[in-house]
Amino acid sequence: PQYIEAKLVELAPKKKTPPPKAKPKKPKVDLAKKKREEKKRLAKISAQKKTAEKERLRKEQLAKAEQERKEQQRLEELRRQQQEAERLRTETEFAEALAAEQEIINAQQDEQAANSYRQLIQQRLSENWSRPPSARLGMETLIRIRLVPTGRVVGVTVLKSSGDAAFDRSVEQAALKAEQFVELQGMDPRLFEKRFRQVDVAFSPEDLRL
Repeated sequence: PQYIEAKLVELAPKKKTPPPKAKPKKPKVDLAKKKREEKKRLAKISAQKKTAEKERLRKEQLAKAEQERKEQQRLEELRRQQQEAERLRTETEFAEALAAEQEIINAQQDEQAANSYRQLIQQRLSENWSRPPSARLGMETLIRIRLVPTGRVVGVTVLKSSGDAAFDRSVEQAALKAEQFVELQGMDPRLFEKRFRQVDVAFSPEDLRL
């Protein structure tokens, strides 16, 4: 007999086939809940729009109120400026009227004071004048007497000659003999500078004129 050699053969294990994966179940859609959520979302959007509109209107009202306030302030400032200008104009006109009136009063007072000083000078010159024998009617000599504030005579100039040297010389001597009109020291300096720094005097046999 033939002998057969037996050998133990290890068989490869069979691959296990994984069970098929279960398909995920689709969640059931809760339509009522979805509607409620959509309604809430729309309500929220509507509320936001209303809030935004209210804010816009509020800002517009504030801006309008601010503009009206500024316009009111501008009108009040313009009114105040007009009132101030009118007040200044009135005050200026009043001050000018007072100044003009005071100027007239000052001129009248100056004229009265000047006349009194002229009379004094005329009297003093007349007292000092010795008419020469050559004096004749119609003769006239015009001289200019220069004075200082103390009333002192500092110069005599013949502006217009009578044509007679002796007559002219007697006129000059009358002015120089006066030497000083002390009364002029009490005169307003303004009046002295205006009227008596230089005094023109006309001498004639009939009259003596300033």
